[in-house]
Amino acid sequence: MDMEVKRTEIWLVELNPTVGSVVKKTRPCMIVSPDEANKYLNTVTIVPLTSTLKSYPSRVNCSFDGKEGQVAVDQVRAVDKLRLKKKLGMLDKRTVEEVFQTLQDYFSF
Repeated sequence: MDMEVKRTEIWLVELNPTVGSVVKKTRPCMIVSPDEANKYLNTVTIVPLTSTLKSYPSRVNCSFDGKEGQVAVDQVRAVDKLRLKKKLGMLDKRTVEEVFQTLQDYFSF
């Protein structure tokens, strides 16, 4: 698939069908996979945005498109680029840095 997708962009992503407790629906998601992978693979790694606020250490507070919410780092997953519907924009630099720090903490060993 010849689609230009860049790390840290927010895309509207169709997450259904899903099973169980994973984030559902079509919603904004931040691309976290590296640009080199995004260029060659048909999949991207995303973390969804949600308006449901939880006090989990794996959630990062954010404001996007005039709405308050969180980036759900605990819901990181790979999706096919066919699920990407529309590029929506970017989060502010501070929030992006906090998301990547939280990802690093989440996967540290």
